[in-house]
Amino acid sequence: MKLVLSAGSLHTLPLAKVCELARDTGFDGVEVIINHDFQYQDNLAYVRDLQQILPIASLHAPFFELDGWGNKIQQLTRTTELALNAGIPLINFHPPAWIAFEWRFWRWLKNIKDFQTQVGHNQVIITMENMPCTGAFKTNPYYLGQTRKMIDFLQRHNLFLTFDTAHMGTSKANFLHDFHLFYDSGMMRNIHFSDYGYGKEHLLPGHGILPLTRFLNHLRETAYNEALVLELSPQEFPQEEELIRESLAEIFFYLCQETRHHVPLPGEDGRAREENQGGIGEALREGQWGV
Repeated sequence: MKLVLSAGSLHTLPLAKVCELARDTGFDGVEVIINHDFQYQDNLAYVRDLQQILPIASLHAPFFELDGWGNKIQQLTRTTELALNAGIPLINFHPPAWIAFEWRFWRWLKNIKDFQTQVGHNQVIITMENMPCTGAFKTNPYYLGQTRKMIDFLQRHNLFLTFDTAHMGTSKANFLHDFHLFYDSGMMRNIHFSDYGYGKEHLLPGHGILPLTRFLNHLRETAYNEALVLELSPQEFPQEEELIRESLAEIFFYLCQETRHHVPLPGEDGRAREENQGGIGEALREGQWGV
């Protein structure tokens, strides 16, 4: 299982610094979100510079307007083209939102018979992300907001899945039940990992209510061999760089333990270490937050 850091977790920092922090912690790669940094420069050269620091495991297509990137269809195809040229193996995108009247994007998606062939050219894995429910009535404002409908669409159009744990947690559905439906569909290729609780998404594991240790145990026991992407809110981290490093090391050590990934020992590259008693990993293992 590859352990990856989403650059969105620290989007207040320069992207090169995020890559350095992920590298120093021991992550296998980063997932880069196409943001405003990609508006006015040579994007391929920019990505290749980042790849000199740490491999880019995936690109996340824009989910807001960017100058020069066009509409949602053009954003998706441009992200794929960038991944192809840079040798990045996977991209992720959000489904269209019916509440935002993204009907044209929806019609285009429905007309693609095979995303891996027609969009990814059998070289880049194309994935769609499950999206959160919002508001007092827990309404999903996106097309394919229901698990079974999304699975059916993915399978009929040869479109793979990025499963977001926090987004799934916002739903009225049973978290583990619907996760197993997605997992057993055979379409999962990428996972965004974070906690959800008390109306907040992308929390540190243990700061919410999701059964994340059992979730990781299932991945380990079934030999999941794709990417697990830590995607947190920047508010979950302190502001000082050294404290950010310590927080990343703590959660990385927990992820290594629960996924049987190589666990860095004191003195090795990366800052994960065992003296984190009372921290994230210890609290999760003792079940202090209902996991």
